[in-house]
Amino acid sequence: MNKNTRRYRFYEMIPGIFAWFVILFPIWGSFLVPKAVAYFVLAFLVYWLYKSFKSAILAILGYFKIQKAKNTNWLEKFKQDFRASWLRYQDINHVVIISSYKEPLEIIEMAFSSLASQIDIDLKKIHLILAQEARAGEENNQKTINYFQKKYKSIFGSLTFTEHPSNLPGEIAGKHTNEAWAAKYFKKHNFNNANCKLKIEDCTLTSCDVDTIFHPKYFSALTYHFASNPSRYFRFWQSPIFWHHNINSVPAFIRITGTMGNAIHIANIQEPDGIFFNYSCYSSSYKLIDSVGYWDPDMIPEDWHIFLQTFFATGGQTLVNPIFLPTIVDAPDGKNYFSALKNRYNQCLRHAWGAIDIPYAIEQSRLHPEIPWLTRALRIYKLIQTHFIWSSNWFILTLGTSLPVALNPYFFGTTLGYNLPRIANLILTICLIPMFILIVLDWKLRPVYQKKGFWNIFKNILQWPMMPIATLAMSVLPGLHSHTRLLFGRRLEYKTTLKTSSVK
Repeated sequence: MNKNTRRYRFYEMIPGIFAWFVILFPIWGSFLVPKAVAYFVLAFLVYWLYKSFKSAILAILGYFKIQKAKNTNWLEKFKQDFRASWLRYQDINHVVIISSYKEPLEIIEMAFSSLASQIDIDLKKIHLILAQEARAGEENNQKTINYFQKKYKSIFGSLTFTEHPSNLPGEIAGKHTNEAWAAKYFKKHNFNNANCKLKIEDCTLTSCDVDTIFHPKYFSALTYHFASNPSRYFRFWQSPIFWHHNINSVPAFIRITGTMGNAIHIANIQEPDGIFFNYSCYSSSYKLIDSVGYWDPDMIPEDWHIFLQTFFATGGQTLVNPIFLPTIVDAPDGKNYFSALKNRYNQCLRHAWGAIDIPYAIEQSRLHPEIPWLTRALRIYKLIQTHFIWSSNWFILTLGTSLPVALNPYFFGTTLGYNLPRIANLILTICLIPMFILIVLDWKLRPVYQKKGFWNIFKNILQWPMMPIATLAMSVLPGLHSHTRLLFGRRLEYKTTLKTSSVK
């Protein structure tokens, strides 16, 4: 696929064009077409109301599914439900890539220890790859290897250490290139060797960060889902990911965006239309990832993109299935209050760069007419909808409801103009109900140690009046920044996010 055409460049501009048109529309539209602005704002408010209650209802259902999954003995369930068409339990293995770049040992330990704590599964079925970067320095990398090799050498089925070379042609530095190198290395040394007992068809492949804390039953549940699904070679598996490990030690602005994101993630993995994407930490069949040549070397947002790679390569057969066992990670932090905010901003900036998938998906849709047009259209719609709302919703919900009547006194004298602020306030007030539900659900799902103490409870209540400013600063503005960069063709470089224990 040629990414250097004018058509592809125009597709790249779509997120930025949409965002800035919507942001500026209430300003110039208030003078020229105030009724159109009012109807647009009211339509979006109704959509926001629907989306808010939908998220709350799905999050409630997800909460009970999480409790059920936690209480399930997945090994016993496997034995009870086993069918002849399933893969055999003894044949299934799990390969886990932990991507690392200069993180301290205690941070990497988070992922290792959670994997060593898996229950209802033979740990010899788990094969770890610690994927490091050569640019981190030989001394630093060797120190890490020595520590984990000594501590975990006899725990897992295998323990592999890789070092991704720097400045390879056609590559952009980041998690995507590091884990692609690691996965190819593992394949070469474990699947292509006649003496190896592993078969690529019997293995899952999990991508995660160093601060990932898997639920103790995650891999026993993954074993069940992988073995039982007849479409296992066209599937990703996604657990809800929560910023719960250090949520009470980060600034309120980060805590607010994390709380809302945590609960919304439970809803997202239950989308009735089935068009959600895998993100951050996810699993798939090794065979599926191998079939597309692993992660693209020039695409920083690897999670949604690897799904799109496989989706188009398999003729639209690839889907994401949920596993309702929460995965815990660190919220962005820093050496001080303001560096923490900066790290969160940069993390969100990088995530919003996922809008680069929009031109890729549009162009791939053109090249794959064998996929039903509605299936292709829904994927593109999901991409555009996500990024459109990301960088525009705050401006519509705040400025869009007030600017038409503030800038155009004549329009304020009309029935529509007079009632617009009142209708908007009513709808936004009703939206507080699902927001409250999401906040309560997130609190109930937090680890016990994060809910102890009067001060923790007090500051988690006191923070919510700051929500409009927090979402603007920590979500909307970095999203708009990223989409604007893409609009003007200013490429983004990958930067890792500082983890909690890195703070001195």
